[in-house]
Amino acid sequence: MSLDGDGAPETNDRPRSNRLTMTKSVAYTCTVTQMNNQSENPCCGDQRPLEDLLEARFFKALGDPGRLELLVRLARCGRPCSVGEIAKCCPIDMSVVSRHLAKLREAGILRCERRGKEVYYTVCAPDLVATLRAIADAMEACCPPESGKEER
Repeated sequence: MSLDGDGAPETNDRPRSNRLTMTKSVAYTCTVTQMNNQSENPCCGDQRPLEDLLEARFFKALGDPGRLELLVRLARCGRPCSVGEIAKCCPIDMSVVSRHLAKLREAGILRCERRGKEVYYTVCAPDLVATLRAIADAMEACCPPESGKEER
């Protein structure tokens, strides 16, 4: 505010505007449908349902970096390897290697064979490939890519 020549305060004749922000209210509706019969689900067709393929045990076995490293080394070897052989190439204790291999075996990723006192492990490559392919196929059937968008 400033004073004019006669000492009276100068006023601005423009009306003041209150700067209130108006927010828009938006309501969303979510509809959930439960299907009792799996055969009625058009996305599953003749395939196994997605929920049957997504086993926590399988993903938990693959979710550990140490187990993934053992799986990769065993797959690259291309032949059955004993726990001792596998443990030699890793900076972890043989008992830990053995536990990791057991988790991978329980998940159906590895197969083991006992030869005397030694246990030999191999990758169940055909089973692993079939499982991963079935998961990918089920995901594509249930969640097809949007038309007009590129697939990754």
